[in-house]
Amino acid sequence: MISGAAAIAGIGATEFSKDSGRSELQLAAEATAAALADAGLRPSDVDGLVTFVMDSNAEIAVARELGLGDLSFFSQVGYGGGAACATVQQAALAVAAGIAEVVVCYRALNERSGHRFGQVSRAAVAAPTSSGIDNGWHYPMGLGTPAATVAMIARRYMHEYGATSEDFGLVAVADRRHAAVNPRAWFYQRPITLADHQASRWIAEPLRLLDCCQESDGAVAIVVTSAERARDLRHPAAVIQAAAQGSSAGQFVMTSYYRDELGLPEMGVVARQLWQQAGIGPAAVRTAVLYDHFTPYVLLQLEELGFCPRGEARHFISGGTIELGGDLPLNTHGGQLGEAYIHGMNGIAEAVRQLRGQSTNPIKNITHMLVTAGTTVPTGGLILTRA
Repeated sequence: MISGAAAIAGIGATEFSKDSGRSELQLAAEATAAALADAGLRPSDVDGLVTFVMDSNAEIAVARELGLGDLSFFSQVGYGGGAACATVQQAALAVAAGIAEVVVCYRALNERSGHRFGQVSRAAVAAPTSSGIDNGWHYPMGLGTPAATVAMIARRYMHEYGATSEDFGLVAVADRRHAAVNPRAWFYQRPITLADHQASRWIAEPLRLLDCCQESDGAVAIVVTSAERARDLRHPAAVIQAAAQGSSAGQFVMTSYYRDELGLPEMGVVARQLWQQAGIGPAAVRTAVLYDHFTPYVLLQLEELGFCPRGEARHFISGGTIELGGDLPLNTHGGQLGEAYIHGMNGIAEAVRQLRGQSTNPIKNITHMLVTAGTTVPTGGLILTRA
């Protein structure tokens, strides 16, 4: 049982931009150095590193750049944005098992100036792997971008539950309003209205431009150590009360709309574990960071996590529920639609800031932060608490 054994003691990031002007390795090193400084630790204290399979920076390369010593633990987690919370879970497992004492989780990418995920990738369908075979089912039909695949489940959700484009737009409006007062956010001082959302161009119907997350350059790093050690470091620790991964029957990557029942059952797998480990339920959560690469998936996550019944999220979010002052403000940093798209790692950093009281949009008297990772892929989640 890892509940309460480990904590996040440091967070660090580069600036978020559309053209970083430097390598992804340099971004990873900068974010990691910033996270260690935030924790009050030295590079020599680190004995573990965790990143994404999709990250271009091997653990040993980051270790060399920062002058780290011996590593007793290193790991990579697959499935794109689904890896975000799982990197912290891996680190917590290593710390709880005594395999490592200080583990840094990092993600760095030039996703705007370099490889752009939103474009068609021929390599994805030509790969001699099971994923390449899976992609061969939908690429020939024109479903060759994330937005195109998400549009399929978004349309089905509208058909089955009566959701509208305006319902999706409420997520974008909330994120952008939160980003508008966050100096770190790319869309700082640039809120939008629902009319702006409705006027934005189609990307893949029913998804508009403002339903889709950004393409960002930048990096984020998270320092995980024992809860006991974290108490003596620079900032109040964010204790890892629960950490979970989940996949479900019939799982695909981005194309799980093939399943008979509409939903995100892999997030349901995660939710059940999180609530059980933490000993709480949705009612104990007053704010959360939900993975928002596309607006419809915020609605589906609210349902799978138990905040409202299936098909009812459009009613749940109406009336400002997910904005500041509402019952459940989401993505107070602006999310991936408003702050930056760093594969969800910046959302974990925001959860830590909320618990420390350092967020630009602080929620008073919170005790728990829920964070989720990417959807329509094998995914994960965290519940963090005050030390």
